[in-house]
Formats: sequence, structure tokens, C-alpha cells
Amino acid sequence: MAEYTRVKTTFEPVFDENSRVLILGTFPSVKSREENFYYGHSQNRFWRLIAELTGEEVPTTIAEKKALLLRHGIALWDVVLECDIIGSSDSSIRNVVPADIKRILKSANIEKIIANGATAHRLYEKYCRESTGRSAVKCPSTSPANAAFGMERLKEAWSAKLRL
Repeated sequence: MAEYTRVKTTFEPVFDENSRVLILGTFPSVKSREENFYYGHSQNRFWRLIAELTGEEVPTTIAEKKALLLRHGIALWDVVLECDIIGSSDSSIRNVVPADIKRILKSANIEKIIANGATAHRLYEKYCRESTGRSAVKCPSTSPANAAFGMERLKEAWSAKLRL
């Protein structure tokens, strides 16, 4: 049986004073933690989706990814700062220490908070909504585990909510 590991995020949120939309994931996958940046697994469609929605090339380096987000007023972080987790399984997350989402809300005029997937949304509602006083919009997960949503369906769902 797989073991739980206590893990803390080692990378910072991406945002600046011009950020208007905050996208929240749950917690970095093993691959993302290895890459030391968000959505590091090659099968995750997040970067391809954001590139298509912004009409830009798919970024490959961390610097390109940060620049793409900031050019379009997008902030990026995760709901969970520290937790016990089995591998990359969001459904196994327990003993949560939430991220201080208010840190971004104090620095930027965030108009909309988007949760990348149902688990991110559920964890945001449970651990962050009361402290932020803000609701989050749930978008379908860009994870490859969300096979029900092909790229076109993801684009349709996200573009309706993101409206860059």
C-alpha cells in the first residue's frame, strides 16, 4: 500500500499588481515538485490551454510561463501549501495547511478566482473562502486524469469563465 508523505510547496505564487484573475490548483504533483513549477507534467493541458486562450505560443521555460501569465493579468497558485499526500493523488490530500490567498488579494485587484478542477474548488471552499470572503468559479481540471474533457471541451469551458 502506498504511503502518505508530508510535503510543503517550495515555489512561490505568480502574480503582480496587474493580476486580475487568480487561478488556483490543488497542490503540485510529484512532477511539478521535481520541475519546481506549476503544471510540470507533460500530459497536463494547463499551459497549452492558457496559450490557446491567450493566442500565444505554448511556453516551455519557467520564465516564459511566468511572463505569459503576467502579460495577461493572470495570477497562479495552489490552494494547499502543505499536506499529507500519496504521490500526486489530489484525492488523498489530508492534514491541509492552506495557502495564504489573501496575500495575493491584498497586492492585486483580483476580479475573479478560478479553481482548476473540482478538488481545488472543494478545498478552496473548505479552507480559504471564509478568510478571503470571496467565492471561486469551478473550471474543469486540466489534468490528464480528466479524460472526459478533451482539449476543445476544456477550451470552451474555460473561455466562458476566464474571459481574458
